[in-house]
Amino acid sequence: MFDNLSSKLDKALHVLKGHGRITEVNVAETMKEVRRALLDADVNYKIAKQFTNRVKEKALGQNVLTALQPGQLMVKIVKDELTELMGGQAAGLNLTGQPTVILMSGLQGSGKTTFSGKLANWLKTKKTKQPLLVAADVYRPAAIDQLKVVGDQIGVEVYTEPENKNPVEIAKNAIEYAKKNGKNVVIIDTAGRLAVDEEMMNEIAAIHQAVKPQETLFVVDAMTGQDAVNTAKAFNDRLDFEGVILTKLDGDARGGAALSIKSVVNKPIKFIGTGEKMTDIDVFHPDRMADRILGMGDVVSLVERAQEQFDEEEARRLQKKIAKNQFGFDDFLKQIQQIKKMGNIKDLMGMIPGMGKAMKGVDIDDDAFKGIEAIIYSMTPAERRNPAIINSSRKKRIAKGSGSSVTEVNQLLKQFNQMAKMMKMMQGGKGKAMMNMFKGMR
Repeated sequence: MFDNLSSKLDKALHVLKGHGRITEVNVAETMKEVRRALLDADVNYKIAKQFTNRVKEKALGQNVLTALQPGQLMVKIVKDELTELMGGQAAGLNLTGQPTVILMSGLQGSGKTTFSGKLANWLKTKKTKQPLLVAADVYRPAAIDQLKVVGDQIGVEVYTEPENKNPVEIAKNAIEYAKKNGKNVVIIDTAGRLAVDEEMMNEIAAIHQAVKPQETLFVVDAMTGQDAVNTAKAFNDRLDFEGVILTKLDGDARGGAALSIKSVVNKPIKFIGTGEKMTDIDVFHPDRMADRILGMGDVVSLVERAQEQFDEEEARRLQKKIAKNQFGFDDFLKQIQQIKKMGNIKDLMGMIPGMGKAMKGVDIDDDAFKGIEAIIYSMTPAERRNPAIINSSRKKRIAKGSGSSVTEVNQLLKQFNQMAKMMKMMQGGKGKAMMNMFKGMR
């Protein structure tokens, strides 16, 4: 996500290294590179120029603080302006209404149906709501079936009228159904088209007029860059939607849509899609995204994801086992499962300050733990409980059973022992203080 933009901005801001004062000459040179980086990211030229002009105005004439180098001061100014460019602060959902009605709009292929499911799952788990998904796409083959599959995955009911070809009627009937069946959020998945056309706009406008949603969200594929911004403007002119959802930010997104869309339509980005799983949805925080673009990571989001998987009872049980040197591979497997639930591994690595740059060009497969899990599952229950009993003959059997080599088994055992020692050390002193600090952030 934004790897290319991050790299180019990092290079541009390095121009100021070694200068004792920010001057018009070195600022102009830096801003030229920043503008080029933004244009390469498919940001509208006018927006890129306005952005660099604002940064330049703030930077010129500022004295470098005692403990601050010019490059660091420029990074802060750029970060603040990036945050403002993307909306300033996170925008919430309006969940008033009995039920709350959320109308999903967008072009075909933007990921609208999948994200409807992600949003329903998010509302169900984070806001303890009872959502109802509504299949109002009466044109695309298998659209209803796709939404049913999504609903089954997350345990959310899907309202359908397979024989009805009137999406306005379907939407109105679904709201009545929701009222009678205790569903307090209705998410209407509407039809997309391959391009913005009058028929499509008339239909979505008719649904909007009939159901009067609390939230109309425009779903856009971040991979389409500036085209996404132009499409968003066309929709907003007709619908006056409340917010934008950017999907496929885990792909090779240049970032132009995320950086430009707020300036063009004056509507916030509310959510982003970061992967294919139903849990791969994040509230969009402009300040955190600015940090990530500038290579500062996103520790707050990382801690939040970790806390979602944090089980206090399990943590206490684990602490006791570590204290008694009883931490085994079954416990290790549970830790792996928790990490996997936190999301895409490369995305998680990018949240650690400095790691985004270090991992550039490194392809981390989401199945990175597959080999480790295969080795552990090839152990007997006794071996998993007490790895110390694993001798050379056992290693050969484990390697054969997992399709790996004895060297790989040895490597895992060595890493496991090192981790167990480290966890033992973390039980007291600074480790305990650190754990208490993280608990206090809950």
